[in-house]
Amino acid sequence: MMFGNTIQTLERSLNYSTVKNQTIANNISNVDTANYKAKEVVFRDILDNESGQQFEARRTDSRHIAFGNYNTASHKIVTNQSTTYNHNGNNVDIDKEMAELAKNQIYYQAVVDRLNGKFNSLQTVIRGGN
Repeated sequence: MMFGNTIQTLERSLNYSTVKNQTIANNISNVDTANYKAKEVVFRDILDNESGQQFEARRTDSRHIAFGNYNTASHKIVTNQSTTYNHNGNNVDIDKEMAELAKNQIYYQAVVDRLNGKFNSLQTVIRGGN
């Protein structure tokens, strides 16, 4: 394809941002829920995603974990069980969540702008440079 893996990378970035937004919204909506623990979206396998390949590890013991046996998702959702901010066992920090939401919105818009730029370039080529 004309753009290589760029469109797929941007698609994965939009998917990540969407999941992150849903997770943050869920945390905010549960800010007063007793014993609710905040969740966070984290990257997985960043090196594999950036390089487009999976690395093999030399296993010197059968108890070693093989690198190829994992989920292909670029992110996962983890729950922070180690803290408690409120008297009811809840650990949602509303200020942190609102800051993360704003940051994620900026990230999402930047990815959309980049995607629009790619499609505008394609449109220019189709029109013959006009």
